[in-house]
Amino acid sequence: MVKIGVINVSDRASQGVYEDIPGKEAVRLLRKYLTTEFEPVYKVIPDEQDQIEEALKYMADEAGCCLAITTGGTGPALRDITPEATEAVCEKLLPGFGEAMRAESLKIVPTAILSRQTAGTRGSCLIINLPGKPKAIEECLQVVFPAIPYCIDIVGGPHLETDPIVMKAFRPKAK
Repeated sequence: MVKIGVINVSDRASQGVYEDIPGKEAVRLLRKYLTTEFEPVYKVIPDEQDQIEEALKYMADEAGCCLAITTGGTGPALRDITPEATEAVCEKLLPGFGEAMRAESLKIVPTAILSRQTAGTRGSCLIINLPGKPKAIEECLQVVFPAIPYCIDIVGGPHLETDPIVMKAFRPKAK
């Protein structure tokens, strides 16, 4: 069974102060885009770098996730350290993901330049940071998702299929 990790990084959601809406939105979108059956590996954790790093390592190294998505902790606030944790555990960084998400978000809000989303790989797992607001999660994920299945192919993960009516994955044509 394909496994996909979703980690909501939020002090308040991890304490039960409010409902984990961002993580649930990420899972909803993945189910909407993918026709490949997958099992979500789910965590809600506080904005603590060691806990984020531990969760990402667990997703990639132990749970066998081909994709690990984080929501939240990507802004400039003092407690926003998701990108630092991601960079610390990744073997290869893929800055194009963050660049594409910021470019798309800039069409909507000028404060998109404050976002620090990034992505990278750890073994055969692609790790992507998304913002913490559900609307922004959808806006960002839909712009980068066409490249996700092919990236997972390249790093040796499982072959993911999408519903082309909802989300068309891009894979180069074979020669």
